[in-house]
Amino acid sequence: MATGERDFENAGYRRLFDTDGLTFGAGFPLTGTNRSTPDVTEELRLATHAESVGFDGLWARDVPTYWPKFGDAGQTFDTWPWLSHVAAHTDDIALGTSSVVLTLRHPLHVAKSAATVDHLSDGRLVLGVASGDRDPEFPAFDVDREDRGQLFRESVEAMRTVWRKEFPELEGQWGRLEGDLDVVPKPTTETIPLLPTGHARQSREWIADHGDGWLFYHLPERTLQNYLVDWRESAGEKPFAIAIRVELADDPTAEPEPLHLGFHAGVEWFQDYFRRLEEYGLDHAIIGIQNDDTEAALSTFADEIIEWL
Repeated sequence: MATGERDFENAGYRRLFDTDGLTFGAGFPLTGTNRSTPDVTEELRLATHAESVGFDGLWARDVPTYWPKFGDAGQTFDTWPWLSHVAAHTDDIALGTSSVVLTLRHPLHVAKSAATVDHLSDGRLVLGVASGDRDPEFPAFDVDREDRGQLFRESVEAMRTVWRKEFPELEGQWGRLEGDLDVVPKPTTETIPLLPTGHARQSREWIADHGDGWLFYHLPERTLQNYLVDWRESAGEKPFAIAIRVELADDPTAEPEPLHLGFHAGVEWFQDYFRRLEEYGLDHAIIGIQNDDTEAALSTFADEIIEWL
């Protein structure tokens, strides 16, 4: 999806979306260790490998607390120091959040942390933002889950405002700015690109108006096709991205078997699948590799699918 330059188009956004074809990112934890602390050296080695073989993004989830019933703790490490560390060990690949739970974080903290990572990475940060879906976290943070929609909107407004303006005046449930305080640093572009995730308790029209794209979970193919048609009607050429789990079969001709939020299949089926998604208008796919040998799977995916498209 080629775009004209706009105030949110930093280096990361351009890397992901300044193309007419489908691009691919890899989701942390790359080692698959999502219930305990992953090996940092191995995560970074795989991150640099993903960059070297042709992935365009590396995506970190924001999971404030570990709830075993939900099944995982993301990449375990807090989003901001983790992405700063990854930035120091990579060169040009986009760095994304998938996604920051705005309802559980103060928007001024998010604005400052995100702008910091954006600077430390030379403008490579793209922010997926979400309203949250782990029920026990809301009382843990003294947040009424029924307020998620309003809190999400207020956070987006607050972050946009403090990124774009100096010493702003603004008020919300999070607090009040009276014109005597500023939030620094400012990002490398006028505002950091924001991709609401799922519905985020908002209408599609609100997401189209206030987001710089839409990040979604894996959807059945026909459902995704319909979403993309509706999205283009609402948002024009703003990008649409999904996250999908991929397990490559040993047999390249293997037919698909469903995984939770993805598929186990041979590379030939995945080639046809992602070609169809590209034709529907999908702009970016965050791949969660499920194979035990992540390095080999990343290489195979890059050689047989990214290069093939």
